[in-house]
Amino acid sequence: MDLRIFTEPQQGATYDTLLTVAKATEDLGFDAFFRSDHFLHMGDVDGLPGPTDAWITLAGLARETKRIRLGTLMTAATFRLPGVLAVQVAQVDRMSGGRVELGLGAGWFEEEHKAYGIPFPKEKFGRLEEQLAIVTGMWATEAGKTFDFRGTYYELTGSPALPKPAQAKVPVLVGGLGATRTPRLAAQYADEFNVPFASVEDSERQFGRVRAAAAAAGRGADDLTYSNALVVCVGRDDQEVARRAAAIGREVGELKANGLAGSPAEVVDRIGRYAAIGAGRIYLQILDLSDLDHLELISSQVQSQLS
Repeated sequence: MDLRIFTEPQQGATYDTLLTVAKATEDLGFDAFFRSDHFLHMGDVDGLPGPTDAWITLAGLARETKRIRLGTLMTAATFRLPGVLAVQVAQVDRMSGGRVELGLGAGWFEEEHKAYGIPFPKEKFGRLEEQLAIVTGMWATEAGKTFDFRGTYYELTGSPALPKPAQAKVPVLVGGLGATRTPRLAAQYADEFNVPFASVEDSERQFGRVRAAAAAAGRGADDLTYSNALVVCVGRDDQEVARRAAAIGREVGELKANGLAGSPAEVVDRIGRYAAIGAGRIYLQILDLSDLDHLELISSQVQSQLS
């Protein structure tokens, strides 16, 4: 089971804070550092000092880390034109020596679009599908040849489809709980399918849909990696769990029901239930980025039991 650290910087984090967490992620033996792609805070926080851009952040971390994978859950298709996104991701991949992964989603948070003057189109899923086709198509285009695309929302003519990523194939993540179109897109374009913040039962159901879609598309169901993103709150005792839950404004009972919370043994057992339905990777949503002791505890007493 791979454990990856997943952050939500729109809730309040500087680049220096993210760099500190990313270096701890690397030093403590976790597989990857991922971040959300949002420009507006959510819930009862002030979001200070303000948002950081996902791909600018990852570009900086690409030069400051050596081993961990780097990526997004999820880059919003509404934020970037697909040709430009292909360039950005390829460049950061080269800057990292081939450690980047692209999670790409439709975009959903209308308020942040209004706050930053970003169009929020009604038909988002169709745009996502075309973006996936364009980004992967540009990367797959042989050097020296050009890439053309004519869709409903985007048109590219004579693109040199450069630069190329350092990796022969940048892993692409698709995720969500949609019953039909999401599994189809994952089967067509994804290397990994991610279920965000869902129960074991709902995850198993969605993994099954993706496996069926992969088979219908002529792919082996196990060609994809299956993963979950879950909030994490671990403590050495009940008091420490309660303190960490309070620090992120959550209740212990709710966290145990909907995430990974409790003692290391409880969390290992809970992760085992996701592993039993086919999850091979867990993105641990860390909401208190100042609590590096939390990461150390997860590394020494949770990750060590799963490796």
